[in-house]
Amino acid sequence: MGKPVREEPAYLMTMADGTIKQVNPSTGTRVWTVPGRSERPLLRQEVTAGPVSDTDWTHGCPFCSARYLETPPEKARIVGEDGELVANTSAEQLFDTVAEFRVVPNLFEIVSYAYWHENYGFELSPQEAQRKADYLSTDHGRRHVMAVQSAKMRLAGMSAEEISAMDHERIIEQADSFFGGGHDVVISRRHWVDGARSTAELASAGCLSVDEHELYTRLTIFAMKNLYEGNPYVRYVAVFQNWLKEAGASFDHLHKQLVAIDEFGDNVDRVVARVRENANFFNDNGVDYAARRGLLIAENDSAIAYAGFGHRYPTIEIFSKSDHVYPWEHSDREVREMSDLIHAIHRGAGREVPCNEEWHHVPPKVGVPIPWRINIKWRVSTVAGFEGDTKIYINTLSPYEIKQQLVARLLEMRAEGSIAEIRIGDECSDVRNQLRYSSH
Repeated sequence: MGKPVREEPAYLMTMADGTIKQVNPSTGTRVWTVPGRSERPLLRQEVTAGPVSDTDWTHGCPFCSARYLETPPEKARIVGEDGELVANTSAEQLFDTVAEFRVVPNLFEIVSYAYWHENYGFELSPQEAQRKADYLSTDHGRRHVMAVQSAKMRLAGMSAEEISAMDHERIIEQADSFFGGGHDVVISRRHWVDGARSTAELASAGCLSVDEHELYTRLTIFAMKNLYEGNPYVRYVAVFQNWLKEAGASFDHLHKQLVAIDEFGDNVDRVVARVRENANFFNDNGVDYAARRGLLIAENDSAIAYAGFGHRYPTIEIFSKSDHVYPWEHSDREVREMSDLIHAIHRGAGREVPCNEEWHHVPPKVGVPIPWRINIKWRVSTVAGFEGDTKIYINTLSPYEIKQQLVARLLEMRAEGSIAEIRIGDECSDVRNQLRYSSH
């Protein structure tokens, strides 16, 4: 007897009227794309724009280059065309160079330093305690920490009189999160694109050059690794980018966030269970399935992107093909080529489209190989009452529409030289099992 024929999973089903029903292989989320629900392929936000003044270039928001003293003490920065990494910049050195990208603690942490201290007894490491002491040993450093911590307390509701009445040492003691916290921000230099005349011309990830985006990606990986190494109680570091207010951004200034938490979360738990059942899960139910359905968008030797299915919002999934599962263990080429695809997808969408960029990776010590992958979600759908009752989500763009729109745009951009040399659409290889994570 021959082997039984393996049935194709019903992750994508097109009904007679054109409705496309989708199921996400990892989460089980059910999504419908209904004909006529999308009037335009990509929605454009309407903004009130004005001219960019001379001071706006450097003073536009607290993340801009003339306002370094409004963020907590810097952990690292990238400077110069060669991308030199400079760690632990002192207050006196903050304005000696202009950071292309910088890592700073988030002023208002999702998971606070107090959480780790009160629940786990976590303290600053000897290295972090020494860095704090060194930073506070100068007048510039002490004034910086005092000013930022006072601003934080004021924003949290304390009056100026209450803060003035506090002992300075007590204020300084509350700044441990600036040196050993678990919520970092990776900030790009530009608020607007070079030469912008209107405040609507914001600098998104796609507006970076190919080389700049690689540096942005590398610094994020550096920050992620440091958060894992800095706190033994951290089980997972969530990495994400919210672009524009509709996607949850506090500032319309390009930045990523990294949040250390003490749980894996439901998504990691589900994915680990899937891979334990089938080590080849992400080839069988991800890239290979997308290839069979004609959803591949772009690839290079180290990464591949396809139009995702079963997502609440139009989503592009980008997978590393590497046999390394931790981003910080990827080779220079593998990081570069992952960055190239992320950059191309962002540039293809355009800076006007609000989106979330989610990084997914296997936490250290889990013992199950899971590929590094990134989801880019376009926030152009509005969840309404129908979804709350049925748990079926209406996504206004089908995976096929996402693929069609992006492939056309990527071909144009490759021809003009604004993205890296990548294979697009039908140029993508027809090789199965391209993801090598299971060999880890």
